[in-house]
Amino acid sequence: MDVSFLGGPRPQRGVAVVAPFDFALDRELWRWVPDDVSLHLTRTPFVPVEVSLDLARLVSEHETLGEAVRALIAIAPQVVAYACTSGSFVGGIAGERAMCEAMTRAGALPSVTTSGALLQALDELRVRRVALVTPYTVSVTRALRRYVAEAGVRVTGCAFMGLTRHIWQVPYRDVVGMARRAVRDGGAEALFISCTNLPTYDVIPQLEAELRIPVLSANQVTMWAALRVLGTRAVGPYQALLDESARAWPVLPEEQQEGWT
Repeated sequence: MDVSFLGGPRPQRGVAVVAPFDFALDRELWRWVPDDVSLHLTRTPFVPVEVSLDLARLVSEHETLGEAVRALIAIAPQVVAYACTSGSFVGGIAGERAMCEAMTRAGALPSVTTSGALLQALDELRVRRVALVTPYTVSVTRALRRYVAEAGVRVTGCAFMGLTRHIWQVPYRDVVGMARRAVRDGGAEALFISCTNLPTYDVIPQLEAELRIPVLSANQVTMWAALRVLGTRAVGPYQALLDESARAWPVLPEEQQEGWT
């Protein structure tokens, strides 16, 4: 009889995740993670502010990030990820880099952010023209457009919902509708769905098959970048960023396309 399991659980590598206080999609993050990696999440302190540029600045203050990272280092993670798109693009490229430096100083380990991971993913796929989908207000969406443009990537189209709360409750059909509007004008080499509180895991392969371009999402690129630091691939079958075989862009059967309407 094989009783090797009695020696204890298999070794795990840890990814520390700092998320805003209102983050509701822990389970979605785990779906991208292989079995030999554990996520260790903490949240920034509550502030009575709706989703806005003000909130993005509050949840990305260096002191707040440092305290969150220090709360996680006792369990010896190998990388820290800041899982918030607006909080990591609100200060532009220089602000995002400063956030990574602040987290690294606090924990003496490599750091990534959602917005920094987005730029890494666009570079990985050699994308210079991107369409954007956001659940944000117009002011927050404009800040994302400026961040992407600062990186030298052209925004070909954009769709946003104007939400300030309960973003995690947005159904997939609304995400699909925004995606179609964002790419309507054509020319996009990829689509980015912003906000780590917007559910996207299941919708990515279907959108890629329909739109025939890579579809990136905030949580996807965050986990991809963090796991890449560990030398590990994120789990995402039929997602172009994670699965090169998915870049053949098979067309959805007509009846399946109708199911998304």
